[in-house]
Amino acid sequence: MSACTPTRHDDPHRKEHSHEPHSPPSPRPRGPRLTGADVSASIAVFLIALPLSLGIALATGAPLQAGLVAAAVGGVVVGRLGGAPLQVSGPAAGLTVVTAELIQRYGWRTTCAITVLAGLAQLGLGLLRVARTALAVSPAIVHGMLAGIGVTIAVAQLHIVLGGTPHSSVLLNLRDLPAQLARVQTAALSVSALTLCLLLAWPRLPGRAGRLLRVVPAPLVAVTGATTSAALLGFGLPKVDLPSWSSHALAGLPEGPALGLIAAVLTITLVCSVQSLLGAVAVDKMVAARPALSGRVRRADLDRELLGQGAANVVSGTLGGLPVAGVAVRSTANVNAGAVSRNSTMLHGVLVVIAALLMVPILELIPLASLAALVMAVGIQMVSLHHIRTVTRHREVLVYAVTTVGVVFLGVLEGVALGIGMAVAVALHRLTRTRITHHEKEGVHHVHVRGQLTFLAVPRLSRTLHLVPQGAHAVVELDGSFMDHAAYESLQDWQSTQTAHGGTVELVGRRTGVRIGEPTGPAGLHPDGGTTAPDSSGCRCHPWTPWRNHQCAIPETGGPAQRNDAETTTARAPEDTEHTEPSDLTAKLDALGAPGALGTPGTPGATVDASAPPSSPRAPDATTPTANQLARGISAFQRNTAPLVRSELARLAREGQQPSQLFLTCADSRLVTSMITSSGPGDLFVVRNVGNLVPPPGEESGDDSVAAAIEYAVDVLRVRSITVCGHSGCGAMQALLAADQDTAQTPLRRWLRYGGPSVARMADGSRPAARLAARAAADTVEQLCLTNVIQQLEHLRAHDSVSRALRAGELELHGMYFHVGEAQAYLLSEVHEGEVFDHVGVADLTA
Repeated sequence: MSACTPTRHDDPHRKEHSHEPHSPPSPRPRGPRLTGADVSASIAVFLIALPLSLGIALATGAPLQAGLVAAAVGGVVVGRLGGAPLQVSGPAAGLTVVTAELIQRYGWRTTCAITVLAGLAQLGLGLLRVARTALAVSPAIVHGMLAGIGVTIAVAQLHIVLGGTPHSSVLLNLRDLPAQLARVQTAALSVSALTLCLLLAWPRLPGRAGRLLRVVPAPLVAVTGATTSAALLGFGLPKVDLPSWSSHALAGLPEGPALGLIAAVLTITLVCSVQSLLGAVAVDKMVAARPALSGRVRRADLDRELLGQGAANVVSGTLGGLPVAGVAVRSTANVNAGAVSRNSTMLHGVLVVIAALLMVPILELIPLASLAALVMAVGIQMVSLHHIRTVTRHREVLVYAVTTVGVVFLGVLEGVALGIGMAVAVALHRLTRTRITHHEKEGVHHVHVRGQLTFLAVPRLSRTLHLVPQGAHAVVELDGSFMDHAAYESLQDWQSTQTAHGGTVELVGRRTGVRIGEPTGPAGLHPDGGTTAPDSSGCRCHPWTPWRNHQCAIPETGGPAQRNDAETTTARAPEDTEHTEPSDLTAKLDALGAPGALGTPGTPGATVDASAPPSSPRAPDATTPTANQLARGISAFQRNTAPLVRSELARLAREGQQPSQLFLTCADSRLVTSMITSSGPGDLFVVRNVGNLVPPPGEESGDDSVAAAIEYAVDVLRVRSITVCGHSGCGAMQALLAADQDTAQTPLRRWLRYGGPSVARMADGSRPAARLAARAAADTVEQLCLTNVIQQLEHLRAHDSVSRALRAGELELHGMYFHVGEAQAYLLSEVHEGEVFDHVGVADLTA
């Protein structure tokens, strides 16, 4: 049995900070101290930022010193004023195309002025506190914009890699690419190829030595290796040229048409703001994933981050630097290097200043072809396969594709506008009215979402979720059948932050069965957004209703008189059954204590025909409600679910099953194994029987079915764990307690004899009684259900296959108990003394 640590508990080691009753409170520290972790992180970020800043400046056509100015200002100014302490800002690859176009059209000094105006616009937006509105932009648009920029960068830098000069247009670069390939310069191509090889191979160095060497950033190694090789081989290649700082060009008055300048300012403002705010959210996610940091680093203040970015762009543009935005590569390196405060970001900016002043002779040895190869690799990485798969899964690939193509062939602002238009058009197809409410009841914060969740609802969702105090218990009810990528990420990030601060989050679906004859909207409104003519079923249920056993009435076919007769018969069924002899099947169900026997009202297909003989239930045919329910379920699967799982099932059909767990549970219809374990096709090898029993090996007339499944799972499928799952209200356990030795040995009675050791174990006073973590067993039946799980694990260990795998350390055994009425799972734990089933908290959205 494996230990299970509860996820919902109070931290016993948490210290309460207090001062003596009459002593003054301790003085508030002025700021975080400079720690060794911040110093080492700042050095790591500096080593990445230095070559990338030069490369991005080269790609834009700006003075190379402008990249260093932007890196220094982004580190110092945003690091001090920004709202995301661990996000690192500087010249970003996502701004390369925009800046290059502005320099080409207006010149460098006017581009600096546009940067200053964009910074002022960001300051205004920050003062208006509209930063969270940027989260309403669909991630598909952002990823598509970055992918389009990446394609543009890669195509342009490819000309420099081949020894040529790029054009300002992607179409021109593509048109002249064949001619450039015909006159390729071997020296430039060799240096670029070496840069790319080092950049790709360095992070993959194997072994212990590789782990030590990988501390040095790959971009620094790639540029240093290419520079050293070019110097040793005597290649006469163009190199970095850093003129004297005394001749560095600063911002001038903007010159050009007013509309063009306004569009340029809006473009810089949009790209810088969205990229920085989404980067801040991503950094929060990385910090929340590291418990050691989550308690020390505050969650990002997006409005303050926007103010910090605006101030940095004002300073950078004034000093003749490139536009500044949050940079994902440097921020990731900062978090992974162990930074704990904004000091690492600021110190990295100071190091850039020192390098720009003292390392000019060394920087001027770098070949431009090496920087071009570095930036080309960054551009290629901006076309992320992970993002493509994500937007495809969320049915937003059309928005992504339109944005990407628009950015490549029309420009960033035009491409983003096309993407927004496409996103709105897609949303209008599936968007309905969404209401998000919040209320507190008995210390629990309830957030109820009615309707579909799309990116347009993310600002309201984010505002409502942040009304829940950190560390509180929250229940989020999702009453809708659709959630897009933006809403999913917002909910996921909030849940990660909430749980990281000791809170708990439950995500539940609301019971939404609709009564017959009570329309929910326009006639025939279908859950998937289409309209259908009223049919004979009259049952309009949400997509997940089949998991709830269709708790809406299913009428008989025919006129009102027949329906009224059916309702009367259904209501009268319990009285009639008192005067009839139950069938053998009904008696066995009653003996097992199973609710919902034949004739129970409210169960689909349980309507009794009054004209039929009492002891012969009517057999279902193609016209009965039961058959209709089966056909409807299959039809719904083929229409709604099959298209979503077809590719995964096709892969499993090709590769065969490779489950990681054997799940042995009861045949009770209320236990949906895939639901309570959040599993999908191919994850579980499931064995179900009455009472979740494991016959011990060597029994005469034993049952080979369970033993064969165990042997196959362990020896052939090589599962890594086996779980025996019991549940509350088990009819088999009730039958064991009510067993009569004189009863005829039917197949059911012969099978239940494998539960006899569980009854004996429970009666043994020398053993500790099995119990739940928060309480003892509610009654004798629950006590036997808990004891039976433990006893069947003992039977499981006696099987040869299991015993060998346990000795080899290749297998784990788990005991599980599921309380049906509470929808609460418990795992058998070895943390406590005795046989205790511990709570299992709500799973994280990222799992």
